[in-house]
Amino acid sequence: MKPTIAILATLDTKGQEVGYLRGEVEALGGRALVIDMGVVGEPGTRPDVTNAAVAEAGGKSLAKLRKAPTRQEASPVMVAGATKLLQERLAAGELDAVIGLGGTQGTSNCTAVMQQLPYGLSKVMLSTVASGDTSAFVGIKDVTMMFSVGDLLGLNPITRKMLANAAGAAYGMAISRVKLDVRESGKPVIGMTNLGVLTQGAMRAIERFQAAGYEVIVFHAVGSGGRAMEQMMKEGLITAVFDYALGEIADELFQGLRAGGAERLTVAGELGLPQVICPGGLEHIGLLVEPNQVPERWKDHKVVFHNPVILAPRLDEEELRSVAREVARRLSKTRGRACFMMPAAGTSCYGAEGGPLRDPRGDQAFLEEIRAQLPSSIEIVVRDLHAEHPDFVDEAVDRLIALIEG
Repeated sequence: MKPTIAILATLDTKGQEVGYLRGEVEALGGRALVIDMGVVGEPGTRPDVTNAAVAEAGGKSLAKLRKAPTRQEASPVMVAGATKLLQERLAAGELDAVIGLGGTQGTSNCTAVMQQLPYGLSKVMLSTVASGDTSAFVGIKDVTMMFSVGDLLGLNPITRKMLANAAGAAYGMAISRVKLDVRESGKPVIGMTNLGVLTQGAMRAIERFQAAGYEVIVFHAVGSGGRAMEQMMKEGLITAVFDYALGEIADELFQGLRAGGAERLTVAGELGLPQVICPGGLEHIGLLVEPNQVPERWKDHKVVFHNPVILAPRLDEEELRSVAREVARRLSKTRGRACFMMPAAGTSCYGAEGGPLRDPRGDQAFLEEIRAQLPSSIEIVVRDLHAEHPDFVDEAVDRLIALIEG
């Protein structure tokens, strides 16, 4: 069957370009589904889904939006409508990929739709602003950003080639023989967080899980990683958790690079998923700084440069107690099987014996606060080992498997 590829754009300003893109999709053997997200003008090419239908699906009539049109009022309606219509198509098995095209506003609207669609569905955004910071457009979803190079106003040698490339990329993804199927092994898929200061332990954990027949999705716990893992829990892709790295919580409290957001460390507990939690990498934060410069705020702390522009200051005892209280607060609604494993000899290679951020008193302060604050429903296991020690990792893996299979 021909793959169906949805095209999102404002047809009053991108009609010629969408018409060309439709032709490229069809020439490849696909079926184009053109969705008009424009509000003010008339479409410059034939839509398969009109802007009136999109607005209606978003909760307002097009006539009302046109009375005093503003982007602030229209964008949420058109995004909601396009999202609803695409989700309905997807549920009916009538959607295989999505292409968006636009400038700043078009990119914002199209990717807002894409972020509501599930992992694995091909998402390509051809954008004039794809050469800068695209984090707001990608979020934590698998959105492929393509820089249009020239503005998307009229057809010329550059726009024709970029549009053809976008069609080819989306079509190629749509016909890929590999599908996102987490049920293939018949066992739960484990979500696992990791940081560079824990990689040796993470590699051992992966080997142990795989030897037991489990697949593991590893997330770099730098903010987006933890959020992506928890989104996959919500979507049912991940049903057990080895939360090996909690630096995202420390950075959330102290404005670090790895801040994971207000929801981080709450989802698995609220969903009742089996989880083993280790405060890996939590003893320090990550800061973007001038090359090899320590900000005044952190000059009285132990520090190490992760690289010339990322500084890792060790948190002091009181700061670690505040992080422990925050960890406990976020785990307070845990209703599933959970175990908190504390590596008392160091929570990362930086904090282990011989590491540049070694501080046993700080580790002890964190442990004391965790013991005092963590809900009694969560078992606390303390081992006089560092976080990457093979025995510690092995026990953590074994405990999660026991929670899954018990």
